[in-house]
Amino acid sequence: MNIIESGRILGIMGNSGDYTTKKSALSKDDFLKLLITELKFQNPLEPLESKEYIAQLATFSTLEQLQNLNKQISIVSAISLIGKNVKAVDENGFAAGVVKGISFGQAELKLIVGDEERLVSVGDVFEVS
Repeated sequence: MNIIESGRILGIMGNSGDYTTKKSALSKDDFLKLLITELKFQNPLEPLESKEYIAQLATFSTLEQLQNLNKQISIVSAISLIGKNVKAVDENGFAAGVVKGISFGQAELKLIVGDEERLVSVGDVFEVS
């Protein structure tokens, strides 16, 4: 898990991973698996046209770039909350306090909130002051 406080990385613990919170669409891995399966089972007498193959690779590249951009925007948004008071509700109940930093591990980006340094998902924040 990477820990960032006041815009600087303090340390790395564990494996860093994907910062998205929910999987609602095909990921780049799903897209690549689909493309490989399509190539594996294509008719050898009617292979995939090079134009179609190039279009699929361009789509894959665009998808990957958009996902990377989304990660960066999420991180910048979370960093902008450092030092601000937030209120949040998650499965563990209500949390409130000053955001001391951010933490991101394998699952998602989290805020370090209050003196007890509770980890709260950015999506669970309902008030910022």
